[in-house]
Amino acid sequence: MTTTMHETTPPQGASVDLALRGFGLAVVGIMFAFLINNYLSFWRDWPGLSDFFAYQGWFGGTGPQMSPEAVSLAWIQVAIYVAALAGAIGLVLWRPERGLRADAGSMRALAAYIIRAAFWGVLLVGVTDALISFLRIEGYLEQFVGSSLTNDLGLSHFRGMYVHYPLILVGFVIAFFNRSLGFIWLASLVVMAEMLIVLARFIFSYEQAFMGDLVRFWYAALFLFASAYNLIEEGHVRVDVLYTGFSERGKAWVNVIGSTLLGLPICWIILTLGMRGKASIINSPLLSFETTQSGFGMYVKYLMAGFLAVYAVSMMIQFVGYFLSNAAELRGESGREARSTPAAEEPAQ
Repeated sequence: MTTTMHETTPPQGASVDLALRGFGLAVVGIMFAFLINNYLSFWRDWPGLSDFFAYQGWFGGTGPQMSPEAVSLAWIQVAIYVAALAGAIGLVLWRPERGLRADAGSMRALAAYIIRAAFWGVLLVGVTDALISFLRIEGYLEQFVGSSLTNDLGLSHFRGMYVHYPLILVGFVIAFFNRSLGFIWLASLVVMAEMLIVLARFIFSYEQAFMGDLVRFWYAALFLFASAYNLIEEGHVRVDVLYTGFSERGKAWVNVIGSTLLGLPICWIILTLGMRGKASIINSPLLSFETTQSGFGMYVKYLMAGFLAVYAVSMMIQFVGYFLSNAAELRGESGREARSTPAAEEPAQ
């Protein structure tokens, strides 16, 4: 999605604009620092900040003894947060003339890219994993890849590491060059997958677990990934009993306060509760490559837990953009955003 912006800011109160921009960029930077540290702590077994603070005895903590190497790794994790905060401040000071609307447009572009990449990832993973499951059930897989690889593909961690993750990376590459979000196609694929189940069951008396898994996999992606896009396009349902009667500034105040006090905290709650430990609701399935107990079904259940993280990340970035664009309205910044409809500004879906 492309957004045309004017980067002019009002000369009065420039320090307030810088503070608002710094807040928005800092929120996004700290979020990415949190995700990096989550990976280092639970996938690479780095000590993590909680153990580090407990070891240091800060805030009354009395944690277990840590080796010098572990302390060094923990300091690196602290430095990641410091770098994220310093980077946000540095970007604001580097371009002090940049307007709030311009930063809001950057947030929208970043959220849209993450959503596009997630869409292409689930599309590629869904088709490939369903095909592998079908060939494995019908006994054809060994003819194509050999007995050794067939056995390996029956292991969830192998299929995740060497099939799913590479396809997700391909999705990020495709999303960089293809600006279409593709939700119409994803919704159509959900309908087609469900129709395939009906036709196969009632006409050919054929049904396998992977067929239902594919529908749930794509439907969950459609439901969660489209949320940030709907926020971009003002597509979410509001309780407009009072809101519709507000002035433009009144609406901007509602959106600024709502984004800050409701939107961002909800996203942080999802991330912190879902990723606070190895047994958390997001980390646990991802770490164990969790699968369903339906025999030869698809091995994508762990990715569906990751959908929650994608939802929280994309929504948080978009809430920051929403906050900045409405703050620009309150600040009287010139240059309204000129956004056209997706069909007019992106390749046909």
